[in-house]
Amino acid sequence: MSAVRDVIETVARALADAPQRVSVTETEHAGMTLIEVTAAPPDVGKLIGRQGRTIQAMRTIATMAGDRAGLKVTLEVLDV
Repeated sequence: MSAVRDVIETVARALADAPQRVSVTETEHAGMTLIEVTAAPPDVGKLIGRQGRTIQAMRTIATMAGDRAGLKVTLEVLDV
């Protein structure tokens, strides 16, 4: 997997109360890399943050890491 996935997984596990229930998948779709973070319902709120600030920061990190790797990246958060 890519370095982008590793960075997002590290951040998501650090934010979650149950890091063992956080999983990160990476797929390719039409030249774009989709990273999906799945977490327990209480942790989804923490990953999204107030008014979406945390997820927006994570998307910025994913975009910057993707630029360094030459990838276009989209980040989504899902609950279990």
